[in-house]
Amino acid sequence: MPRYYFDLLDGGVLACDEEGLLLPNLQAAQAEAARSLADMARDAVDDLTATPDKRDMAIEVRDAAGPVMQVKFTFEIERSKH
Repeated sequence: MPRYYFDLLDGGVLACDEEGLLLPNLQAAQAEAARSLADMARDAVDDLTATPDKRDMAIEVRDAAGPVMQVKFTFEIERSKH
């Protein structure tokens, strides 16, 4: 079973996954990345005082051979001008 690593990129700050997860295939890794990114986004929205008007988040998935995919989320607030 391959090991996948999930590196977190939040506002330009990269946190590398040193342990990874053993998963059966790339589809399982994609689902794990999507769930993790949804949790990150939810946490960012829950703390609106710390969230800037635009925030880019991503999970870069890699295996032993290198990068295999990137799952991205952008949270942006556009205020109307009155």
